[in-house]
Amino acid sequence: MSTADTPPEVRRRTLAQEFFDFLKTFGIIGLAIAFVIGQAASRLVTAFVNDIIDPIIGFFLPAGSLESVSFTVTNLAGTTTEFRIGDLISTIIDFIIIALLVFLAYRQLAKHGFVEDKTKPAEEKK
Repeated sequence: MSTADTPPEVRRRTLAQEFFDFLKTFGIIGLAIAFVIGQAASRLVTAFVNDIIDPIIGFFLPAGSLESVSFTVTNLAGTTTEFRIGDLISTIIDFIIIALLVFLAYRQLAKHGFVEDKTKPAEEKK
């Protein structure tokens, strides 16, 4: 058997080396950091909506709070069903604020070249 027929020696890596290569290749650490920061930002926005926005909106409502906004419907059997929509409205406000913050962060990151701006056509990106 000639030297050309022998397979090259395979360098064996430890599980730890493979794991760290995996983390580097897929950017898992950055993703984990972004997730933790995102969770903290989400809690912050939720607290802002619950503690500041909802009471301001509730000031103008007859019920006195956004959380207590609901309507009642009488069904065919004569019983009533209550639809509590105040919490839904509060969650929608929460989502809109978070989506706006993500958009503003993306726009700034794209402006400074940290992420590729996928909103522009290919000829404008150059």
